[in-house]
Amino acid sequence: MTATALRICPFCEATCGLTLTIEDGRVTGARGDREDIFSAGFICPKGASFAELDNDPDRLSRPMVRRDGVLTEATWDEAFAVVADRLGQVIGEHGGASVGVYLGNPNAHTVAGSLYPPLIIRGLGTRQAFSASTLDQMPKHVALGHMFGSPIAFTVPDLDRTDYLVVIGANPLVSNGSLATAADFPGKLRALRKRGGRLTVIDPARTRTAELADRHIAPRPGTDGALLFAVVHVLFEEGLVATDLGGIAEYVNGLDDIRSLAGGFSPEDVSDHCGVPADDIRALARELAAAPTAAVYGRIGTSTVEFGTLGSWLVDVINILTGNLDRPGGVMFPLGPAVPAPRPPKAGRGFKTGRWHSRVSGYPEALSEIPAAALAEEIDTPGEGQIKAMITIAGNPVLSAPDGDRLDKALDGVKFMISIDPYLNETTRHADVILPPPPPSQSPHFDFALNNLAIHNNVRYSPPALPLDGRPDEAEILSRIALIIYGIGVDGDPSLVDDQVIATTLAKETADANSPVAARPVDELTAMLVAGPGYERRLDMMLRLGPYGDAFGARPDGLTLERLKAAPHGIDLGPLQPRLPEILRTPSGRIELAPEPLIADATRLRESLGRDADRFVLIGRRHLRSNNSWMHNVPALAGGTNRCTLQMHPDDIAELGLADTAKVKGPGGEVLAPIEPMPGIRRGVVSLPHGWGHDRAGMRLGVASAAPGVNVNQLNDGNMLDPMSGTAVLNGIPVDIAPAD
Repeated sequence: MTATALRICPFCEATCGLTLTIEDGRVTGARGDREDIFSAGFICPKGASFAELDNDPDRLSRPMVRRDGVLTEATWDEAFAVVADRLGQVIGEHGGASVGVYLGNPNAHTVAGSLYPPLIIRGLGTRQAFSASTLDQMPKHVALGHMFGSPIAFTVPDLDRTDYLVVIGANPLVSNGSLATAADFPGKLRALRKRGGRLTVIDPARTRTAELADRHIAPRPGTDGALLFAVVHVLFEEGLVATDLGGIAEYVNGLDDIRSLAGGFSPEDVSDHCGVPADDIRALARELAAAPTAAVYGRIGTSTVEFGTLGSWLVDVINILTGNLDRPGGVMFPLGPAVPAPRPPKAGRGFKTGRWHSRVSGYPEALSEIPAAALAEEIDTPGEGQIKAMITIAGNPVLSAPDGDRLDKALDGVKFMISIDPYLNETTRHADVILPPPPPSQSPHFDFALNNLAIHNNVRYSPPALPLDGRPDEAEILSRIALIIYGIGVDGDPSLVDDQVIATTLAKETADANSPVAARPVDELTAMLVAGPGYERRLDMMLRLGPYGDAFGARPDGLTLERLKAAPHGIDLGPLQPRLPEILRTPSGRIELAPEPLIADATRLRESLGRDADRFVLIGRRHLRSNNSWMHNVPALAGGTNRCTLQMHPDDIAELGLADTAKVKGPGGEVLAPIEPMPGIRRGVVSLPHGWGHDRAGMRLGVASAAPGVNVNQLNDGNMLDPMSGTAVLNGIPVDIAPAD
């Protein structure tokens, strides 16, 4: 019997709608949902491979428990009993603060990964929290926090209405976009060109996105901050700053400070450092100022460098100076459906980092996280506060964090390790218990985080397409771990976790005079929630309390989960709207254009301009048919351009006398990689993709292990960080290149 089911794709930030084909209780195919209100039928190879990933024979279906040193299958009751016993022992002896937690990228793509890990971390009372954010996006959080008072006040380019788009450090034709949720990003760039708009791409390599651009600027890796400062310099020097900043001048502090700071970054001052002619920088500034609307969009190449926070900050400084913040066609603030309804504008507490520091190297926390690069040393360095147990949730830091070999050894030394993960991979092979969540077809989907980054406001929900195959869902798995940590025990009712969150949230809302449910009885509101799993009740509550919600009946036409389920292709909530005043949470109630910590770090940037250039520097790259390390085991996504090769300019290959393979040596180690000539890459720049290195023993990754590639992060010793955010420097790393022999 053949049937179909609708599903939001959980494999990248594009969040495209899919139509799944189901035969005999399993997914056999996937195509784009043409009626999806956000993606309109767009699909990429990852979404098209949904069935293969869902049915991957290497996915774990039962828990694994280490017995006599060997991971063997166990029942769920057995596995949870081991967790209760062994984790309880560690907490009893050393306290919850001795447990480290690592959250991987896929948590942003699941309902459970968004809702439950914070409860686990809070219950442990641990400050040893790590995530992929300090390998990716933390500089943007920190920059936004200092400027707007909120680290999640994301500005996204209004792609459908802009006249001029500048993309720096991103390749959205391949990545499908990031920190800017846009189904069919490639189509939107082509539409921009078709309506007469212009596209400039700033990237050391001539990527697929750069090939589409009107202008391609190829700076030396890691010099984005200096280049952007030079653009700011030109805007002031040539009188190109927008009149009244496009209507938001009353909300902006620090304009004179920025003008003064930019004085030391003229295009001529930075040209040699960046490897970009001064005239090209001036032309870029003039084009931005002259465009009717413009948006500067920076991503991972701007974040994962030595001055990542400065670069992320300067992206929005330019958007503000050109009058393009919070206006159609510029960069705007999305309004997600599951965030609290907007409150009246008011001053906030502001944003700080460094409220505590890591135990070994003294790295400051950011957003309650310690840098992922510090995870190994926090495990293998003895002393008070040493990590004694680890919980990893949908993460593979042995491949994704710097110096994976050290972390690999360190994980062998913890007293107890739990991994919530569907694969036996480079990290989870160290676990004492692996608890595998069900495949995507048996899981719900709602984009709690990514809706807040969407370039067009919308809301969609996917209930599970198939019933559970006898195992607990991911929400129950994480809830049971939380119950153990909170002392309720392994046999407690998992629904208690959701009930407690609902009760706490509604009590807070009803006590808030500005809430849409102010002063109403909590019991009355609780009784109105949809019947169903705890995660659905929580989602219903969040939607009802949100900006489009029904306020528990006070706005009868408002959003509820029941109404959302009745619209399986989603609900269009309209284009982005100006909403700056309600965003601001700085103590001044204004944008702090020149926050003191960023001004201080700008001095470090200025001092870097005189450095000698390294002969070769390394950058990463994205693949259309991959997402970090967890899609290399899908046959349909293997091979083709999705290969772990060292891309180099042909002239560099000839100059070094290289053949087919090169030895690449960095601060943390060396690897051998096959060479791929790439005429479009800047000379002196080499590129290896992230997420490879599937060559360790004890894994269950048949396809990935057959073509393991090399771990680019092993070239990195983890000592190079953006000091403001703790983010590992993954781009612009100095390396030596030599023949393989």
